Amino acid sequence: MRKKRLLIVGGTGYLGQHLLQSFADADSQLDLAFTHHSAPPHALLNAIPHAHSFRLDLRTCDGLNAISDSFGQPDVVINCAALSVPRVCEMDPEAAMSINVPTGLVKWLSSFGKSSLLIHLSTDQVYEGTKSFYKEEDETVPVNVYGKSKVEAEEYISTHCQNYAILRSSIIYGPQTISPVPKSLPIQWMDSVLAKGEPMDFFHDEFRCPVFVKDLVAAIQTLTNQWITEVKQVQLLLNVGGPDRVSRVQMAEAVAHARGYSTSLIKQVSASSVDRGVKSPCDISMDITKLVQTTD
Repeated sequence: MRKKRLLIVGGTGYLGQHLLQSFADADSQLDLAFTHHSAPPHALLNAIPHAHSFRLDLRTCDGLNAISDSFGQPDVVINCAALSVPRVCEMDPEAAMSINVPTGLVKWLSSFGKSSLLIHLSTDQVYEGTKSFYKEEDETVPVNVYGKSKVEAEEYISTHCQNYAILRSSIIYGPQTISPVPKSLPIQWMDSVLAKGEPMDFFHDEFRCPVFVKDLVAAIQTLTNQWITEVKQVQLLLNVGGPDRVSRVQMAEAVAHARGYSTSLIKQVSASSVDRGVKSPCDISMDITKLVQTTD
């Protein structure tokens, strides 16, 4: 029997690298491939030498044919690629929609005939943010372009994919990747600013359910293994977050306690007091009961 094929779209990003590393360490029975938009980092290629790498432009879909020719149809595709900075999405809605709504990727998968599983990373920012602990069946009312692009992606995938798992992820935190990513990581950023010993403002009235990256990876691995071993229809929509509803202030306090910094450095301010160039939902904490039941 041939090895099952797993393709990680956006494999050089934060979650993508953690997924690659975990799948490479856990299962030699998988044929791994990943995509990158620019040149793949040498550190990543050296760490996972057996993984195939392909350049892919999600806006034009340039690169998909090369994957078909050299790798073949994947059994599972994990789509981590996105324009995920809300302020950038607000400035360029066209780019946000063309990158975040994977129409070309879905059409390419459908062209094989035999069904693959698409695991697609969405966001908690599909919710309006006017209550606590949203459930998957709650109405999606995004307040910014980033959230709107993710809602459109969810609708397209659920309409055109036979097998899919859409994961509405909260803030992802955890250790740095094999090849350090340029984006600011939340816990590392808080650590760096508090280490300076100078007062810093943190929002006390925006709430999320941050998820540890290794927990998110474990959930994705479980969904992947379930599909590979059972091969029955999968149409899932899951909230993916940690168990706790926390503000930025509470996150900063946790970092301060762990690192021995004074919590007096943490100045509480309202999110409405800062112009970030984009509207942000106030409380998008999520109920993760369905996630726990599905991946246990």
